[in-house]
Amino acid sequence: MSFFTPDNLTARTGGRWLRPPAGDVALSGVGTDTREDLIDRIFVALTGEVHDGHDHLHRAVEAGARVCIVHSEPPDLPDATGVLLVDDTRAALGRLAAAYRRTLSGTVIAITGSCGKTTVKSMTDAVLAGSRRGSAAPKSFNNDVGVPLTILAAGPDDEYLILEIGSNHPGEIGQLGEIARPDIGVITMIGHAHLEGFGGLDAVACEKASLLRHLDGERLAVINADAPNLRGRLDGAVSVVLFGEAADADPQLTGWGPAGDGWWIEVNGDRRFGLGLPGRHNAINALAAIAVGRRMGVPDDLIDRALSGCRPVEMRMSRHVVGEVTIYNDAYNANPDSVRASLESFADLAAGASRRVLVLGDMLELGESAAEQHREVGRRVIDLDRRLAVDRLVLVGSMSGYVAEPIRDQWPRERLAVLDDLDRPNAAAVAATLQPGDAVLLKGSRALGLERLIEAINEA
Repeated sequence: MSFFTPDNLTARTGGRWLRPPAGDVALSGVGTDTREDLIDRIFVALTGEVHDGHDHLHRAVEAGARVCIVHSEPPDLPDATGVLLVDDTRAALGRLAAAYRRTLSGTVIAITGSCGKTTVKSMTDAVLAGSRRGSAAPKSFNNDVGVPLTILAAGPDDEYLILEIGSNHPGEIGQLGEIARPDIGVITMIGHAHLEGFGGLDAVACEKASLLRHLDGERLAVINADAPNLRGRLDGAVSVVLFGEAADADPQLTGWGPAGDGWWIEVNGDRRFGLGLPGRHNAINALAAIAVGRRMGVPDDLIDRALSGCRPVEMRMSRHVVGEVTIYNDAYNANPDSVRASLESFADLAAGASRRVLVLGDMLELGESAAEQHREVGRRVIDLDRRLAVDRLVLVGSMSGYVAEPIRDQWPRERLAVLDDLDRPNAAAVAATLQPGDAVLLKGSRALGLERLIEAINEA
């Protein structure tokens, strides 16, 4: 029997029918975007800062929606279209997803952490998909819209569902955890992300660990053994797996390095896996996927094959070759920990380049620590330059002056450029300075739009 019956929709959302759908319609799922295929689906009219789904109800019907969930009286719609009135469409979406989650028999895995969520999600999906049927959150569907939509898109007979859960203010993970009720909770790491909303690392750890209070079923916690302030917050778990470099981690990272076109990682001193993503941080991310895969009975040889075939997620150290310039685009987002990891990975990837160019943008939402955290980035650039020469540094954003502070007295002026933004003229000017054989790193918060440099190089 379908979950999406008229009676179940009213019971689960707390709404009332202004007009039930005509006929014996078999509703097949939920959507919020009129650009999607909505045939025989339910359209939830969400209200955001920019767009209001209530303005697009006619488009939703034209795209095939048979039911519209609204929180205000809609304009005239075709008589066959059901209209369900709720108090708040966003809250109703969450309630509907929470109820649907209870019908799923497969293993639900929820991944949170300050960095690495999307990468670990992709790795874990690759590991499980070789032998099981399931799905994972698309893109970065990790908020109070994306998590419910991911749950509602899961097949009733799927063997696994992987969710990504994010937060930029206290209580958000608890809210999403209550909807998700995961069997397995993964915490990738605790770092200096969204400090403006949390204030410090202890508060970040408390927020991430709150996911574990909502574990269901197996109630397994897969935790970064090296993350600060976590070990005393595991009360929601029946069993715990620690991964990382700590002495008590299992799986433990005991080695890693380049191998041909990829990388290798050594686990517990006696087992090697291939890895298609660069950097020590991704070696540690892979341990989380290995832990989940092993717990779900995936043989090591299948895990090896899956991890070897993984490639960077778009804008997360993804490689682009434009003419004779190689760009490593890691500009989906940035915080102090991800910048450090990005610089370390770039040092390995660009070791053979004729020149190395860094384009670094502001790290946002750091609160009172922002100035000092940006100065620390400057110090890390100096350390990188001592290890492997940085030929040019381009800083973008209002915090760039703090990054430049420790650098100005040590570098000649021509190696350093400070820009307010990377608009079209500035991007073109930076592109004009690049030379054949250059390796370029783009790293900064998403709002800086550093990927515009790739467009400028293409146009040069």
